[in-house]
Amino acid sequence: MYDMTIQLHADGDKCLYEQIYEHIRQEIKEGKLLAGERLPSTRSLAEYLQISRSTVDYAYAQLQSEGYIEARPYRGYFVCPMEDLLQMESNLGASLQMNMCDAGADLDEDKSSKKDAVNYLYDFSPNGIDMSGFPFGVWKRITKNILTDANSELFSQGEAQGDYDLRLTITRYLHSSRGVNCTPDQVIIGAGNDYLLMLLEKILGPQVKIAIENPTYKRAYQIFQSFAYPITTVDMDENGMKAGRLEKEDVSLAYVMPSHQFPTGVVMPIGRRRELLKWANGGEERYLIEDDYDSEFRYRGKPIPSLQASDTHDKVIYIGTFSKAIAPAIRVSYMVLPEKLLAAYRRSCHFYSCTVSRIDQRILNEFISEGYFERHLNKMRKIYRGKHDLLLECLRPFEKKFTISGEHAGLHLLLTAKDYTQEKTFIRAAAQNGVKVYGLSDSLVAGVPENATILLGFGGLKNQEIIEGMNLLKKAWL
Repeated sequence: MYDMTIQLHADGDKCLYEQIYEHIRQEIKEGKLLAGERLPSTRSLAEYLQISRSTVDYAYAQLQSEGYIEARPYRGYFVCPMEDLLQMESNLGASLQMNMCDAGADLDEDKSSKKDAVNYLYDFSPNGIDMSGFPFGVWKRITKNILTDANSELFSQGEAQGDYDLRLTITRYLHSSRGVNCTPDQVIIGAGNDYLLMLLEKILGPQVKIAIENPTYKRAYQIFQSFAYPITTVDMDENGMKAGRLEKEDVSLAYVMPSHQFPTGVVMPIGRRRELLKWANGGEERYLIEDDYDSEFRYRGKPIPSLQASDTHDKVIYIGTFSKAIAPAIRVSYMVLPEKLLAAYRRSCHFYSCTVSRIDQRILNEFISEGYFERHLNKMRKIYRGKHDLLLECLRPFEKKFTISGEHAGLHLLLTAKDYTQEKTFIRAAAQNGVKVYGLSDSLVAGVPENATILLGFGGLKNQEIIEGMNLLKKAWL
């Protein structure tokens, strides 16, 4: 931090150093100054505020004595961790707010507060990934080489669809790993699937009637809702979306995850895929959106090509991401448009700039093209397979009470109760034992599950944490 805007009142009731002290203290309490954040030096802040340096020294000394900031030799002043204080004040504020509510609201607030206040020992999030195997050294070296090679063109505006070299690398990777047939001209790079779906809305136009699986990836559903798209939910069976329903509905777009449906884990067989493609071929404006979010991690059977690989009539819009395979913070996704939609893209979206930094694109391109990505994937497949098999082993005692599914691919498994115990009962019992689990109902757009189903993610947990967490769940559920 270089400057800090503080409204000082020379004729106020409080002296200047007190005003500086109270301003910084309040900024820290409110989380506007984060733990570890560097403060301006006393000299620079004094010059910026046009006051005596000793005034700033007094304010900093008081903040330091109260534990709000710390001085690091030869480096400056930094904000101290304030989690305990912030949590205490948050709880106090919540209590005061509840006292002002009616009795019914009090009860709901209390339940929500207690739920959020649980200190979980283990979190079986289906979205967790393992970063312990990430080649930080390689990524750092590639970044350093790119930034030291005087690549001045990287600081100029690039192509709207993303740099050609990365698009070419992605087409080669998709063809070899997923059977996707495309050219670099069909690829659009964006910072996350959210951006690509918003771009797709501009390409397809407003009020497109869309069918989605139920349950589904809720974020995609919310994005389609924000477009004001009329949405039809289509129930699933053991093979995925019921394609027969599409012919009965007035829709022209269907969003599916055939390689590993979220959250059910269903891998769509070739027969059902052909049914979907047949439906899409039955209308000029019909398209399938294939979300291939984590196809890299498969543990049973032979790899299954993408739906787009079987498309002979240019009807599949393919979307993929590097968030699961590399890291969520990479924020690089890609969309492969059918040739028929390229003209609409160039007509309606050519002026949108690419949302991924050219430097990040170059780093990712070299990471993939030089073979580091493939080696990283092989390593992570081995790590995740070990966790997957360990979790299945830990689940053996649960087989009398639950049906286990979704074990063929991905980073989570599903437990479906054989009795009619409610989902929230399992979640509450797990929480009471310090374990956070997730219910299938969170992904349902309509209806309720016939039997309680729990999602158990293993990607973000260490092996020992999986064992200890499952022991606690055994205590909670069995």
